[in-house]
Amino acid sequence: MFFTIAAAAFGLFAPASALLRFPCSSLTVQRLDPLVNPGMNPSAHLHQIVGGNSFNETMPSESHDLPSLSTCTSCQFSEDFSNYWTAVLFYKAKNGTFKRVPQRAQGGGFGGGAQNQGGMMVYYMTDALFDTAQRSTVTAFKPGFRMLVGDSTYRDREQARKWRQLTYICMENEGTRAPEYIGFPPKPCPAGIMANHRFPTCWDGKNLDSPNHQDHVAYPESGTFESGGPCPASHPVKLPQILLETVWDTTAFNDPADFADGNQPFVWSSGDPTGYSSHADYLFGWKDDSLQRAMDGHTYVSAPMLQSQGVAQQNQCKVPDVVREDIDSWLTELPGANPVV
Repeated sequence: MFFTIAAAAFGLFAPASALLRFPCSSLTVQRLDPLVNPGMNPSAHLHQIVGGNSFNETMPSESHDLPSLSTCTSCQFSEDFSNYWTAVLFYKAKNGTFKRVPQRAQGGGFGGGAQNQGGMMVYYMTDALFDTAQRSTVTAFKPGFRMLVGDSTYRDREQARKWRQLTYICMENEGTRAPEYIGFPPKPCPAGIMANHRFPTCWDGKNLDSPNHQDHVAYPESGTFESGGPCPASHPVKLPQILLETVWDTTAFNDPADFADGNQPFVWSSGDPTGYSSHADYLFGWKDDSLQRAMDGHTYVSAPMLQSQGVAQQNQCKVPDVVREDIDSWLTELPGANPVV
């Protein structure tokens, strides 16, 4: 899948300078993965998904126009029909049973108002998160664009070095943002575990996807996105930084005995007890040029040029559970019978 964008590689597109931060409620939690396991029902492991309600097990990029096929989105900006998803966190008890860890709402609930149902916080930015100037220029994603960050098979630090910015925060309170761990935090976290997924920000300028959903994008050649590192010559087009923040409410599972002798009791739905397999998927689906307009808007968090919807509308947007398996009881095995290794 290709997109002719030679002009973008030479900076001929309109400059973009903005930061968007917005909550998305849960769209569905089930074993579907149209990027890695297209057409498979069920897929290999459980995911939590947000975004447009055209999400299903088969979403070919050549013909799937998310804005026209979706009738609602679980995200705040009603022009964003993209889909974002990650694996699901489970607690493993000493008797070998598993319990799905709930997600704490991101956004909503301020002043006693409506509360988002689970989901995640999504960021699109042109510079470091807290740089209010947002001076850099980026090129917004194009229709059909998709990518994957991380690898569900990784189990050690050396493997995970490829992904510079997939991290965890052991939250002492709602405002905790440091330090960041590469694997699961080795201690109880009083306010939960935040999983951070930062996607690569350099594009080859041609391919909307690649066989492994990764080779068409890259991290900066040196440094990081936040430090203003340059894109490599092979991937010269600078994209917005997408950051997903998911807060897993581990407060019911903070028995210090579970963390004795360097252990910790959490596993990803892929069967990973280390945290090094952290991964996330993205299917672009912003309507028309709405994302480019927002990136061109020179705004910080607020986006008056975009259409917003209330929390109640976000919570109402769902897709059917087509897998129909129990994911909420105490389970004797992970969904999909994934071994913990």
